[in-house]
Amino acid sequence: MNTQALYDLTPIVWLIVAGALLALGPLLWIWRRNAGAARRLHALTVLTLFLTFDLTLFGAFTRLTDSGLGCPDWPGCYGNASPVGARHDIAAAQAAQPTGPVTHGKAWVEMIHRYGATGVGALIVVLALATLVARRRQRLSLRGTPASKGTMSLNETAPLSTVWPAITVVWVCMQGAFGALTVTWKLYPAIVTLHLLGAIGLLAMLCVQAVRYQQIDSGRAPTGLGRTLRTGLIATTALLVLQIALGGWVSTNYAVVACLQFPTCQDSWWPTMNFAQGFEIWRHLGMTSDEVPIEFASLTAIHYVHRLMAYAVFGAIGMLAWRLNRIPGLRPQGRWLAGLALLQLATGLGNVLLGWPLAAAVLHTGGAAALAVVLTWTLCESRFAPAGASAFSKATLQPRPRGLGNGPDGEAA
Repeated sequence: MNTQALYDLTPIVWLIVAGALLALGPLLWIWRRNAGAARRLHALTVLTLFLTFDLTLFGAFTRLTDSGLGCPDWPGCYGNASPVGARHDIAAAQAAQPTGPVTHGKAWVEMIHRYGATGVGALIVVLALATLVARRRQRLSLRGTPASKGTMSLNETAPLSTVWPAITVVWVCMQGAFGALTVTWKLYPAIVTLHLLGAIGLLAMLCVQAVRYQQIDSGRAPTGLGRTLRTGLIATTALLVLQIALGGWVSTNYAVVACLQFPTCQDSWWPTMNFAQGFEIWRHLGMTSDEVPIEFASLTAIHYVHRLMAYAVFGAIGMLAWRLNRIPGLRPQGRWLAGLALLQLATGLGNVLLGWPLAAAVLHTGGAAALAVVLTWTLCESRFAPAGASAFSKATLQPRPRGLGNGPDGEAA
């Protein structure tokens, strides 16, 4: 009988070394291709955002291939830094359960995800430290004191913030903790869903920093939006976060297969559903809090609520994309939102009608993450335009004279 401890910190040093080595390549690439401390900072933020998005996709792949328990302990694999050292334990577990959660392939998928997460964590720590150093140099420059090597190349009058990088470091540490709980709590649905939401939050934080650096570099301010449109943007973002949480709940409870028809479900517009059981949050996978197997009607409720919410979110994003497409400064965001909404519709239908194919399921998660990034980008590139005041220009940090700015909803006046 396998008595492997759930937490075994023996391989932690080797995992940290692996993460540092994975982060070293991108860091050297950024250093060589960008001159100036602040430009390197911006490039590193964008690259970290890109790699975090890739890690989110691979996390979905890990979950959807049932590889989340490929190594049943944390942070290593049977107390080893890689499945190579754990090959005998994996072989024994696979022999006992050939279709079980532990196989050589699943172990590698799980450990590659952990290596990637360690590398991204290392990049985020470096990003925070580099921001702290750049901020110190900026203060010295503003005081008229000669700064050390690595002159600032961004607008020195716009202060760099160390708050977001610091919060991001704390957040990624929490993500690591939830990753550990995902394994040690045996894919507890609430923990897995929170782990997904944590990944979305991490993407949003990195996006905020990337947009801020770009705004400083180009010397532009966010586009002014009327109260109605700006409020609609915030509300649409909140709806998307809720929908991603519902989507994570569907995926972690394997409720996609509860409805394999569209637009009906089980030949009904309102199938039999058990909402109380389906949305009982604190329970084990496939069980109620009383350790009784959940009913199929509970899975149906989980699936159908996500589907109904999808109609509202799709409509809200479509309307927002149409409005943003009329605003020159936010037209790219509007087009990205429209394209990603169509991708989500296509992959969502593919999951239902094709029986949850892996490619469509991974793309569906990726589309949701991309929508979150684009909405964050839009929020950062816009602001409330004071009633009766001219909106700020996208090209300068100074307000334009009245009559040359944008109207209350961002349209040309």
